[in-house]
Amino acid sequence: MNVQPSRSNLAKSDPENDAEPARKMVAVAHGDGIGPEIMEASLRVLEAAGARMDVVPIEVGESVYLSGNTSGIGADTWDKIREAGLIYKAPITTPQGGGYKSLNVTLRKSLGLFANVRPCVAYAPVIETLHPDMNVVVVRENEEDLYAGIEHRQTDDVYQCLKLVSRPGCEKIVRYAFEYARVNGRKKVSCFSKDNIMKLTDGLFHKVFDEIAAEYPEIETDHWIIDIGAAMLADRPEVFDVIVTSNLYGDIVSDITSQISGSVGLGPSANIGQHVAMFEAIHGSAPDIAGKDIANPSGLLLAGVMLEHIGQQDVALKVQNAWLKTIEDGIHTPDIHDDEMSTEKVGTQAFADAVIARLGQVPEKLPQANPDGRGGAIEIVPPKPQPVAVKELVGVDVFVHARTSPDDLAKLLRQAEHSVDVKLEMISNRGVKVWPDALPETFCTDHWRCRFMAVPDSGFDAQAVVTLLSVLASSGVDFIKTEHLYTFDGERGYSLGQGQ
Repeated sequence: MNVQPSRSNLAKSDPENDAEPARKMVAVAHGDGIGPEIMEASLRVLEAAGARMDVVPIEVGESVYLSGNTSGIGADTWDKIREAGLIYKAPITTPQGGGYKSLNVTLRKSLGLFANVRPCVAYAPVIETLHPDMNVVVVRENEEDLYAGIEHRQTDDVYQCLKLVSRPGCEKIVRYAFEYARVNGRKKVSCFSKDNIMKLTDGLFHKVFDEIAAEYPEIETDHWIIDIGAAMLADRPEVFDVIVTSNLYGDIVSDITSQISGSVGLGPSANIGQHVAMFEAIHGSAPDIAGKDIANPSGLLLAGVMLEHIGQQDVALKVQNAWLKTIEDGIHTPDIHDDEMSTEKVGTQAFADAVIARLGQVPEKLPQANPDGRGGAIEIVPPKPQPVAVKELVGVDVFVHARTSPDDLAKLLRQAEHSVDVKLEMISNRGVKVWPDALPETFCTDHWRCRFMAVPDSGFDAQAVVTLLSVLASSGVDFIKTEHLYTFDGERGYSLGQGQ
């Protein structure tokens, strides 16, 4: 996969620097559902290939959740992970309901694993696919966006999820994508966003992409709106090389690329940070087939090329080539078995046995793993400090819970204009302007955004917001949240309402 982090991290465990090959501590989570089966199979292959690693088992996931720990991970496990600096994780199950948070997201965000790298390769003609020439790497931002998981129920009808995008987050992931392309000889980096609608958040991602792209003139670039980009990816993946995108979009498009390459079960995933890295399959725990010895261990096994990450490229190449030789010989698990292309349908452990039997061999029809020796450490460059902008408070959006008409609500709200130097400029409902001059066809819920703009030169400040809210409360207005409206160096830092 060639997804190593900084050179300084790699040098710690470079076997060429030691009299004897260095061993590396690896925190191993056997996971839930099919996790224990495919982890057993993968570890057997890595051990047989001569991997120089000391396995430290860790307990995370469903059993920890159900023991009463709603985070899915214990304090002692964090200590083991941070000491090892490397996690090899099978899929885990997050119980539904009960306020449980995704442990996958917790691990990525808590450990600063900002880059999720998912290579998706077609293995035609060995594994059936409509896209035999595809070889796409999705580089997904891993820490922010909607996966921040900040959600609130605000009214009887309306729930909210906050989309958080930061300039440092954008800079880190975009630069990592270009560095990945440079180190691995990739020719193009494509940006996926939805900045025609989300002009501030996705607009920032696109803006940062353009800024950083200018520093890599040798690499071709393009930008796609996420919907048509995903459609093109599913139809003609060969036009893409490296795709960089935000968290939610990356989750979706990486599953698309994995599926159309042949099977989601083949997809490995690397989560890269400055100090810790985590390697896993992209698929879930599949509890419906757990214990049946039919799960494909390939995604997790290929994620085992984390050995490249710790300087054990020799073992990683041996495993990759043996795996390629196995599928080339038609030894397939049920998810990729095909009567015309397969020679034998095998279970999870038998597939691992077949790979072990081919260690030291190379494929004859499929390309060998990394034949040109490309790859190496990918330097993680800290985001550039930005100048502090002149920030001015120019208004406030007050969100209100009410079952009323826009006109009646406006009459109530405008009473505050006599007490505070503000003007009610707009009321919107689910983003659409409904006052003034609403269209009667617009459907409204019980959730209203009421935009008050400061009277020019009135000295509007935070205390004025408090006064405004006090006046509204005394009038019986049920306000549920506020958003301050700022300009930054004179540029508007908030969106207009649809129709405004």
